[in-house]
Amino acid sequence: MENQYVSTRDPKCAVSAKQAILKGIAPDGGLFVWPDVDKVRVDLEKIVDNGYLDNAVYILNALLGDYSEAELRACVDNAYKNSFASPAITPLRAVGDIHVLELFHGPTSAFKDVALTLLPQLMSTALKTTGQKAMIMTATSGDTGKAAMAGFQDVDNIAIEVFYPHNKVSAMQYRQMATQEGNNVKVFAIEGNFDDAQTKVKELFMDEELNAEAARQGVMLTSANSINVGRLVPQIVYYFEAYKDLVREGVVALGDKVSFSVPTGNFGDVLAGYYASMMGLPVEKFYVASNSNKVLTDFLKTGVYDKNRAFVQTISPSMDILVSSNLERLLYYMTGKDSAKVARWMDELKTQGRYTVDDATLARIRSLFDGDFVTDEQTKETIQSVYETTGIVLDPHTAIGYRVARSHPERPVVALATASPYKFSMDVLDALGTASVDEWDALRKLETVCQDAIPAPLAALETKPIRHRDVIEVGQMKEVVRQGLEALL
Repeated sequence: MENQYVSTRDPKCAVSAKQAILKGIAPDGGLFVWPDVDKVRVDLEKIVDNGYLDNAVYILNALLGDYSEAELRACVDNAYKNSFASPAITPLRAVGDIHVLELFHGPTSAFKDVALTLLPQLMSTALKTTGQKAMIMTATSGDTGKAAMAGFQDVDNIAIEVFYPHNKVSAMQYRQMATQEGNNVKVFAIEGNFDDAQTKVKELFMDEELNAEAARQGVMLTSANSINVGRLVPQIVYYFEAYKDLVREGVVALGDKVSFSVPTGNFGDVLAGYYASMMGLPVEKFYVASNSNKVLTDFLKTGVYDKNRAFVQTISPSMDILVSSNLERLLYYMTGKDSAKVARWMDELKTQGRYTVDDATLARIRSLFDGDFVTDEQTKETIQSVYETTGIVLDPHTAIGYRVARSHPERPVVALATASPYKFSMDVLDALGTASVDEWDALRKLETVCQDAIPAPLAALETKPIRHRDVIEVGQMKEVVRQGLEALL
């Protein structure tokens, strides 16, 4: 069966799963969704019996209809065998009365690895049917860029250009990106914030001149951001895995509901959980945990999405986002798949910087979602208190999800741990009351108290040479993409 993916803004814009992954974004600026995902019913007993790789193949097979099971098996095996430090891929750890889902045991120590080790496999498989090459344009708030580059490094017929906000990522995130190897990789710091980079990337996807130039050279423009459905669907798997572990540990019986607290800025991580719930995962509540850039918190409480506010630079930089692209997919489903309504709201966001959803849509959203925000000071307090009471060190993003989880009564609740504390070692040490000279001193000091050893790829960064130093204006992004197209020939 070939699942037809459609644009959130126009159901007549329909493509296959492979085409959706290769295109990244719909021609009208919408995001690709599969309208019938809510008709899928996952066998929970099978999930509980399976290992991670088998569950990944099983779930993706239900969602990506024009991939054969053999193709998916090859993609999953290539992505996950020998690339994660934990054999469980995403292990669950009890931290006090909260269960923490550790998503940071991949090659770049961030949750993005779960999807971005698999996306290159899915994309390469799809490219074999087209005879084309691909140029990936990706905006990052810190983690996506490195994970994408690591996944696509030296992959045949694919080049990748990453844009991150200059001086607005952690020292370790900068090192990870600036030292990235690969003949097909380019990294650019842009003068602005993540939203500036993301908005421009979306504009370039819609740029007729750039697309025509790429087409003449036999190249598709695509993305590794979570706007790409190939980034989203692999993340569904770890929600089922968390549930499996809770059942196996006797915390819940099969069929009991579980809540999830998810630190998020772009809404993609928690949206994957919503997809899982549509497919049969028993969920009581999703808690959307934000930092001081609390546009999602305000939206969930009022129904008004308003990006017209001051941008706050925080110690959880991967969540420093004011335009949560994946919220559009949630609106599609929560409006009963009303593409016209979604298109109108997205146009209002583009032209006015805000939109207001109707009461019925908000009520449906609030029946499953709630949101809170956490300040930097509260984040530091949480890191310190969790360490003092449990001996576990959390990173500044995970601490936000953990604090929001603790503030609500539902149990059991799973808080998603989206990054290793070593990626933000200076801020983590500061929260623990220890000073550090630089990121390398911080790494070594943090290892004396952290539950895990320094991930080898992070330790290796100290001696790696800086390879990418370009700082550009947003207006220069189109030209460097053009240059990238020429280099791909």
